[in-house]
Amino acid sequence: MHHILLPEFGLNVHTAVMIYLIIGLAILSFIVTRKLTIVPGQLQSIFELLIDAFLKLVDETMGHHGKKYFPIIMTFVLFIFFSNLMGLIPGMQPPTANLNSTLGFALVAFGFTHVIGVKEHGLKYFKSFIGPVWWLAPLMLPIEIIGHFARPLSLSLRLFGNIMGHEQIVGVLLILMTIPTLMAIAFPIILISTLLGIIVIFLQTFIFALLTMMYFGSAIEGGH
Repeated sequence: MHHILLPEFGLNVHTAVMIYLIIGLAILSFIVTRKLTIVPGQLQSIFELLIDAFLKLVDETMGHHGKKYFPIIMTFVLFIFFSNLMGLIPGMQPPTANLNSTLGFALVAFGFTHVIGVKEHGLKYFKSFIGPVWWLAPLMLPIEIIGHFARPLSLSLRLFGNIMGHEQIVGVLLILMTIPTLMAIAFPIILISTLLGIIVIFLQTFIFALLTMMYFGSAIEGGH
């Protein structure tokens, strides 16, 4: 699918959908936070459960000092989840099915990792790149640099590959449904693929968030 049902204003499809998504999330945030109550309603309860679950995960993965970076993690969770979810809406294309989008998310996570490391430990953070003793630096430094630069590549390709793969499968099955003799076979496969796609949406959001927490956690502990 190379277009969406909403106006694109001359932008790339994934860029246009991301703008709509940002607007939608801003409206949702306003609605959820406009009237917070001690006894929460359904919508507030859902978000409180979600936030509490990820707060506990942040505490377990990044330690007590990692809680101050929770807003960054939660921003990734919400934006990537709803980006993935766009693939289930007819006439919409998920931004995460485009490598530019997933690479952008991964580079932001990569940048924050090292910003957090410097913020927590100063320039001593970079000592972790040369190993426990100075004479190992010629060996450890190239390994550490390659390992760190592999992180955004891994994050972006994993998310992109899973979401794009599902989109391609559904596209092929929809084409097969236009052939009368194959419709009976294609339709149940589409239903199964959709169910699997829902699992992928949740799973890939969780994996991206968890790996980002681990990277942040390693930066927090990097100076020790």
